[in-house]
Amino acid sequence: MLIISKEVLGWYVIMEPSEIVEDDSAIGQMCTDVFGSGWGKFRIAHLATGDKIGVEIFEFLQNETPENNFEFWKTGIFHFCVQDPDIEGLAEKIVAHGGKQRMPIREYYPNEKSYKMVYCEDPFGNLIEIYTHSYELTYSGGAY
Repeated sequence: MLIISKEVLGWYVIMEPSEIVEDDSAIGQMCTDVFGSGWGKFRIAHLATGDKIGVEIFEFLQNETPENNFEFWKTGIFHFCVQDPDIEGLAEKIVAHGGKQRMPIREYYPNEKSYKMVYCEDPFGNLIEIYTHSYELTYSGGAY
């Protein structure tokens, strides 16, 4: 998928594929907040389109190749992300309108950058990730 994204679609890599493990690091805690315990490890790459839309590609150990080419009846995209410098205010609005905040607001790079993120959920169960800074700024420093 990474080659197709870069060479065919013209996307550019913000952060090369890196392995994330279930541990007590900032990114490890964020992932446990989202996936629950027992996820183990996965690989992730961060890309952006020409018009600055961020795309994350996940590769979990449990990934399966579908038997029927494209299993349209299964969930595919599991979240989308928006940027808002008032992350606390937006999370409160989501909760006030019937959604929920799924995790504490966390810093991506504690003691390095003030970039924060949080996962919320709308009343229909759709996950909404919120960043305080742009996708490019958040991941341009490289691996976690």
